[in-house]
Amino acid sequence: MDSPSSSSSSSSSEFASANQNAARSSGELATVEQSRRWHDVFWLGIFVIHLIGLGFLLGALGLNRFEKENRLNIDKYTARFSENESGLTETYWPLYAAAGGVGTVLGWSWLFLLGSQATQMMKVSVHILTTYLAVISVLCFWAEQIFWGVAFAIGAALQFLYVVSVIDRLPFTMLVLQKAVKMVWNLPEVKRVAYAFMLVVLLWMALWSFGAAGVVASSMGDGGRWWLLVVFSVSLFWTGAVLCNTVHVIVSGMVCLFLYHGGRDAASIPANSLMKSLQYALTTSFGSICYGSLFTAAIRTLRWEIRGFRSKIGNNECLLCCVDFLFHLVETLVRFFNKYAYVQIAVYGKSFNRSARDAWELFQSTGVEALVAYDCSGAVLLMGTIFGGLITGTCSGIWAWIKWRDRVIMIGSTSMLMGMVLVGLAMVVVESAVTSIYICYAEDPLLIHRWDTEFFNQMSETLHQRLQYRSARAREVLTHNRLNDLARENASI
Repeated sequence: MDSPSSSSSSSSSEFASANQNAARSSGELATVEQSRRWHDVFWLGIFVIHLIGLGFLLGALGLNRFEKENRLNIDKYTARFSENESGLTETYWPLYAAAGGVGTVLGWSWLFLLGSQATQMMKVSVHILTTYLAVISVLCFWAEQIFWGVAFAIGAALQFLYVVSVIDRLPFTMLVLQKAVKMVWNLPEVKRVAYAFMLVVLLWMALWSFGAAGVVASSMGDGGRWWLLVVFSVSLFWTGAVLCNTVHVIVSGMVCLFLYHGGRDAASIPANSLMKSLQYALTTSFGSICYGSLFTAAIRTLRWEIRGFRSKIGNNECLLCCVDFLFHLVETLVRFFNKYAYVQIAVYGKSFNRSARDAWELFQSTGVEALVAYDCSGAVLLMGTIFGGLITGTCSGIWAWIKWRDRVIMIGSTSMLMGMVLVGLAMVVVESAVTSIYICYAEDPLLIHRWDTEFFNQMSETLHQRLQYRSARAREVLTHNRLNDLARENASI
């Protein structure tokens, strides 16, 4: 992983090796394309059944209050939960339409500014998110929503602590994100894929918000409405994650082809590569995408928080022991659920669990895991997604506050989720490029060297520093343990 020598003989041998590896990779990809099989079909069936069943329920609940109260006579099944004055679906549906519009504009604007202002936008999302969460917390307290005020205040505190804990990693993170943006900017077709999938999400959200508006307008009490909205929100989160990860697989396949073949204009790139990636993502690999989308996001977020907190504990051995237990538990889960699995799915067509294990073993065997752990690009992109969702939720919440103050949190929180899904579709394009860069760097560093020599040198230098840091930490821990053992022996003597 050291930087390449400046001698001409070394350079020529490296480039010859890179060409041989590219040819070998092209042959492997051609073999994989011929032997792709369906994986995780069970989860594909569960997802499709969930979509059909929930779509029917959303349509029924929305139609029950559309232009006429209790049109489908559903209230007789919820009579014991009836506590509030009922309304009509079309009363609240425009608020969700506004949320969909704001989220779409934010997502499309982010993609449009991808080439020129993406770095500035990511910096803003990192530094302004804490302030925005604190402001929303104050507004919730002012509106006498104590629970949500405390929740947003805790979120602001956790965000602040996390940024402080990783502030030294942000320069390298921004460098990786800049290179990922450069990669995506050279593949304009992947941005068109994101635009197309955003329209698909909007179509599903039209039905989802129709049902959610029917729930808000129903005669059920707050408890019943909240339970239904939580179920619908989990469904929207899973559906949004599936669509985002489908884009992830498509973009990862294109980026890996770009790196394997040395450029998008290379003669060795297969014809209709974008359509093939789209076909694989929506057929043989779709079950694996549905399966991974259930758990990956939650485990990733938990891992970021624990890593940031663990690095700032200090010498509190009791607290460090508890956090280490959680850390090793989450690290075990990461072996089976990580975002790098989607690159393996895109390139090799494996099942999700096998892809996740292979990706993690690749990182462990090459030492690149130290670089992956140091990078915070996923967390930075998540901050941008949350910030976009908060803006969307705030817009709908202010409108609801003007008309129905008792429905502000209900409408604002669900609108925030809609905005996060829409903005997340834009963010996942860059995240796919980041994950593909790390996988290609672990498989063959010369692929990155051929694409961008300066970036390759910076990655190699950072990896060398991280491996040295880990070795020093291991020696420090070993020395500390030996001193403790000697102290116990002396005390016993």
